[in-house]
Amino acid sequence: MTASNSLATPPKKKLPLLLKIYAVALIALSVISIPIAAILGFYLPSLTSDAGTPVDTTTLVIAIVQIALTGVGAVMSIVLGVRMLRDRRRGARIAAEILVAINVAVMVCEVMLSGLHGPGLYEVLHLVFLVALLSYIDPSLSEERKLADLETRERAEDGTLGRDETGKGYIELNFFNLFWIFVVCCVLGLIIEVVYHMAVVEPGVYQDRAGLLYGPFSPIYGIGAVLMTIALNRFHKANFLVIFLVSAVIGGAFEYLVSWFFQFAFGIMAWDYTGTFLSIDGRTNGMFMAMWGVLGCVWIKLLLPRMLKVVNAIPWKWRYGLTSVCAVLMLVNAVMTMLAFDCWYQREAGMEPVNAMEQFFEEYYGNDFMADRFQSMTIDPSRSTRVTPVELGQ
Repeated sequence: MTASNSLATPPKKKLPLLLKIYAVALIALSVISIPIAAILGFYLPSLTSDAGTPVDTTTLVIAIVQIALTGVGAVMSIVLGVRMLRDRRRGARIAAEILVAINVAVMVCEVMLSGLHGPGLYEVLHLVFLVALLSYIDPSLSEERKLADLETRERAEDGTLGRDETGKGYIELNFFNLFWIFVVCCVLGLIIEVVYHMAVVEPGVYQDRAGLLYGPFSPIYGIGAVLMTIALNRFHKANFLVIFLVSAVIGGAFEYLVSWFFQFAFGIMAWDYTGTFLSIDGRTNGMFMAMWGVLGCVWIKLLLPRMLKVVNAIPWKWRYGLTSVCAVLMLVNAVMTMLAFDCWYQREAGMEPVNAMEQFFEEYYGNDFMADRFQSMTIDPSRSTRVTPVELGQ
């Protein structure tokens, strides 16, 4: 009995010494940052806008959320460090996933408050390291690497690779599946929006609705599809009403948050539904939430099964290499787009380029280029909530 149990339960694989050192440093820094986050709360009254005027309520709320998330992130960092020191890979993976989400939310708040100058190099590098750490400490990924190539190739040829064999959901919610869902739906969403604009909004008039500097991509649809897939993966057999309602809420909430972020971070307004049926602050409305609901039903019930066949058509030898290269290119595209938005904001705010990067974007991605590339967007720096901290007593 003892021998069989030892065979069934392999010994726990310990993390390398370097990761243990990282865990200790993470705990130490987090213990220090918790009281600092609390102290920062006292500096909120010293925030002023770029124009030197007192901040409004929205800006103050964003600052409070940022500080609160920083404190929660510090606590979660301690949890991650402790679990890594105890070689609890699965628990460390969960903590790292939560920490990635918190760090992204903190960086979003910083961008809305200070533009792209808000997030520091350390925060960006730490986020990249956490993402890389996930692929190393995740026990399920290490087990997946040990699967027989023959069985995996057969599943790819049969078009079943990527299906959730546990029965808990329709597909495996891994990076490979979710990345290609994002890419495909970025393109499909852009096509739908362009056709809708030409057929309904301005009949016969073409308008470029792309959301990135390069390529036919509209990230709002790609991210929306990923969110719907994650939320509805376990309920893919549910009736249409459930899927419709969940998709409508997710799509409407995400559309609202995207509009909110771009306005307050860059002064950009890409759509305004004020005065329409069930308009919510002009950022979404009843009709478009219903359209999100319909798209969710079509996606979960009709397109997702076919999506797996498209993904499995990628030759086996190119499967992960191609995904890695495309993921890097998409990330570079997104970063370049955000930098272009930030420089566009600064130019519209009357700020002259002060470094080589800003001069580069002014030369190659100037105001005329940005207005032509993002034809549905208008920019007005006065709409943003950017602030500058002012020392007490000044």
